[in-house]
Amino acid sequence: MIRYLILSFFLFLVFTKAFSQSLFRDFSVLSEYARRMSLESDDSIPSSIRPEIFLETDSLISINELTNLEIEGLDTRALPLYAISRINTRRPYGWGDMLMIPNVGFQQYISTGVFAKWKFLNFQFQPEIVWAQNARYEGLENDLSRINYIDRYYVWSRGDYPERYANKTYAKIWWGQSKLTASFGAFEAGISTQNIWWGPGQFNSLSFSNNAPGFPHLTINTTKPAKTFLGNIETQLLIGQLFSSRQSPAQRDSLNQIYESRPLPDGNRYLNALMFTYQPKWVPNLRLGFARTFQVYDSLPRTSFSDWLPVFEAFQKERFFEDGNTVDFDGNGRDQQVIIFGDFRFPKSQLELYFEYGKRDHALNWREFILNPDHSRAFLFGFLKLFEVPTLDYKIQLRAEITHQQESINRIVRYSGLGGRNSWHEHAQARGFTNFGQGLGVGTGQGANVQTIEAALVDGFGKMGVLLERVERDQGFFYRAFPTPDERKPWVDLSLGFLYDKQFKNLLLSSKLQIIHARNYQWQLDPASTPDFPKGKNLTSVMGQVSAVYFWNKNK
Repeated sequence: MIRYLILSFFLFLVFTKAFSQSLFRDFSVLSEYARRMSLESDDSIPSSIRPEIFLETDSLISINELTNLEIEGLDTRALPLYAISRINTRRPYGWGDMLMIPNVGFQQYISTGVFAKWKFLNFQFQPEIVWAQNARYEGLENDLSRINYIDRYYVWSRGDYPERYANKTYAKIWWGQSKLTASFGAFEAGISTQNIWWGPGQFNSLSFSNNAPGFPHLTINTTKPAKTFLGNIETQLLIGQLFSSRQSPAQRDSLNQIYESRPLPDGNRYLNALMFTYQPKWVPNLRLGFARTFQVYDSLPRTSFSDWLPVFEAFQKERFFEDGNTVDFDGNGRDQQVIIFGDFRFPKSQLELYFEYGKRDHALNWREFILNPDHSRAFLFGFLKLFEVPTLDYKIQLRAEITHQQESINRIVRYSGLGGRNSWHEHAQARGFTNFGQGLGVGTGQGANVQTIEAALVDGFGKMGVLLERVERDQGFFYRAFPTPDERKPWVDLSLGFLYDKQFKNLLLSSKLQIIHARNYQWQLDPASTPDFPKGKNLTSVMGQVSAVYFWNKNK
């Protein structure tokens, strides 16, 4: 009964608020600018459903005026042209790029489209095109032991993260940021393939981000914070479909033939997800929220309420026990994630602090959750700070974020010294929280931890700065394969990036040049390494990227 009351309340909210209009989706230079401007102007906290960027209608060229189209109540607009050009030398690097893939060589992304509104109906057609050189590179090598390869493929079987996305150049056309929805006040409902970003993260998210391609979904969501007598709320309920990459994990077919322990999945997974945030009326600079996601393979039947909307199920695993097993989850291979998040702003100091904390596995009951909160957890926290510089037109922007996916140390006791089972976004049956072979939330791959710090001079869309980044690659595999001190050391990427953004009338350009030094790349040993004097193999590469947004008429 409680679950039906919750759903009824949710649906009631959908039909009770005032109209707003959004015109296009997240693009990093725009979302960063909007976040910074909000902090500078002491506005309310930006939306936690980050992909929607709101523009004044007259900032986009009117198709009505160009074509003399005269239909009462119809407004049509040409959306900006988005483009990302990226080149990687020697190995893939970079994430948060929608339809783009981890790639070596040159890669080009392009997207544009049209938006139309008639009364309460919204139509947006914004396809995406990507072309990638997708060259071969030095991946998993032949210098591991047999048991190490078994461990590597054990981890790969729990996540759809192939080294290379095809055996040739890669090209794809996708519906992209398209949708057809009906607006009801601050809410809308409809069908979409747009990317989703939940939570306050700047570089990553534990639930949804713009790292993987968008997926087809039915949605009921807010388009801006909805005002209530208790404060502002935001929410989204969706059901959708996720797809597999249909690629074997390693580039070397000889290794796949020996160690790939399971056939390729059928590719389609059913997804149900819910997000809700609350901004108290009495503490306007605070926001708290939670998100819950469920996925299961399409081949399993859905005949009940809980099969279609499992996000309203109980959190305690003991509620689903039958003959000592959790039949609804372990037996049917359901994969769930629960995330709580929050952010707090100090407007006078122009400072924002935020966090996310997630758990993948149901706790047996609330007692186990309280006693063992570290099991199957991940976390993310960061900040954004602006400093006034009286003698300059620029401000100093300092922002940083830490994302931790690696399993906690209690894996040693819980799994009898095996070194762990599943990191964040991994699952034995559903093969990880991915779409087309890329993580839907965290973009750094399986079991990776990342620390990012950026310092820059900013003025409007303009930015000049440096970026320092450290990525610990697949810690779940490393500590499973090498649980005791060994010649082999963790694979860690250390990178230095140079940033430059500039606006030229209708054109916004954002550029990044990043030098990446991989220590102990692919956990390999240098040819000169000996047991007494171990030495890992290092690899240095470069990633260069230019992103552009072009408005078809002058941006106002």
